[in-house]
Amino acid sequence: MNGNTESKIHQSGLGTKELITYFREKCKICGHHRIMHDEKGICEGVMNKPCNSGCEGFVVE
Repeated sequence: MNGNTESKIHQSGLGTKELITYFREKCKICGHHRIMHDEKGICEGVMNKPCNSGCEGFVVE
């Protein structure tokens, strides 16, 4: 994680527990965690394997 990202997290006032809870949510479409989706909402897959679900957005379970 670069310094800029760490700074944004620190300035947000969010705790580690809240961040972990946020990123552990799963997508209804592909079943992967939120962190597997890029900034456009497209799933990048897990463990360096592409997602074949066609997921184009994060939809909370």
